[in-house]
Amino acid sequence: MKNYTDITRSISANAAELRKLAPEAMQGFYALAKGASADGALDKKAKELIALAIGVTQRCDGCIGFHMKALKGLGATREEVAETLAMCVYMGGGPALMYAADALGAYDEFSAA
Repeated sequence: MKNYTDITRSISANAAELRKLAPEAMQGFYALAKGASADGALDKKAKELIALAIGVTQRCDGCIGFHMKALKGLGATREEVAETLAMCVYMGGGPALMYAADALGAYDEFSAA
């Protein structure tokens, strides 16, 4: 079983080191993330659900962890997450199902924290 708390903690530590080594590139990435995720025609929760879906279909454990953690902070329900994951399976087939199942586990993990 994957531990998304450990996955996000490890990536955060490595990303902090990368920010020291490549500050301009990392500042650009974080500025893009901030701008893209800001409330607009879609609210932050909708955008995080989209980001989760992309993370699932791209098979990115770190993306699943960070976006699921954000979704928990934004009050996403298990049902909202499940419907998003169902769309991932519809669009991505069997490989997306494997990561969708993991993502639901990540929701439960962050819910228990």
